[in-house]
Amino acid sequence: MTGHMEINGYTRVCGLIGNPVEHTMSPVIHNTLADIMGENLAYVPLHVGSGLVGDALKGAWALNFLGLNVTVPYKSEVIPYLADIDALAKRIGAVNTLVRTDNGFKGYNTDMPGLYRAMCEDGVNVEGEEVLLLGAGGVARAVAMLLCEKGAESIIILNRTEDRARKIADEVNGYAGRELVKALPLSEYGRIPDKKYLAIQATSVGMSPNTEEAVIEEEEFYKKLHTGYDLIFNPLETRFMRLVRAQGGRAFCGYKMLLYQGIIAYEYWTGRSVSDELAGRVYSEMLRKIKA
Repeated sequence: MTGHMEINGYTRVCGLIGNPVEHTMSPVIHNTLADIMGENLAYVPLHVGSGLVGDALKGAWALNFLGLNVTVPYKSEVIPYLADIDALAKRIGAVNTLVRTDNGFKGYNTDMPGLYRAMCEDGVNVEGEEVLLLGAGGVARAVAMLLCEKGAESIIILNRTEDRARKIADEVNGYAGRELVKALPLSEYGRIPDKKYLAIQATSVGMSPNTEEAVIEEEEFYKKLHTGYDLIFNPLETRFMRLVRAQGGRAFCGYKMLLYQGIIAYEYWTGRSVSDELAGRVYSEMLRKIKA
């Protein structure tokens, strides 16, 4: 599907910096979009070695790159080298998209808006919802910020070590100005009131190659869920998702989040908006590539 675009003196280059970048799906997203939309843009993965992030940004700037994505392990490390940073990215403390400005790159976080757009597209509501958030790492912290911003009714963070969950709860509550978030150790999920919740799985448990694991195995827990959203996308169906479905809940994986974080980055770089129909075509191309 890609490859119709002629690379010439007018081609704008975007790329992904990270370590490793060998298995990224991002070129599929951006080159497919450029192709369909007739944008003279080429997107390449760029392997940046440890300690070279500042040099990489200087180089990309000097080479007139239109923009960059940033992946593991540089999402926070890149921040001191930016000319400017978006408020949401600053609050999350992680940047995954850099946009060229007159005096350097401006950093954004499209992961969380990408998750939100994916959830909307999947028909998963956040506003007014009571949410269970599994995990208390950087991703969970960002998700808690997003849920707060999008009007969730309440959030319970479940984590192996309660301390980390409490730290995020305190921080988000300070930002919300009310007790929006509570923290609980995973082992005490039985204390959660019997209602139906939206659960967001924000740990790496169940990610390939350990696909037969879930952060909570007991079906008692899954009876409390109407929807389970797993941020993992490899495999496309996790054990967590199967456990949710076994109790009659709806379950989704993080692959659409990956799609939409890319789409939002593309929109920043080109100033054009990508329709849901077009997003669907890119998604089909991603699925074709992952199964190839």
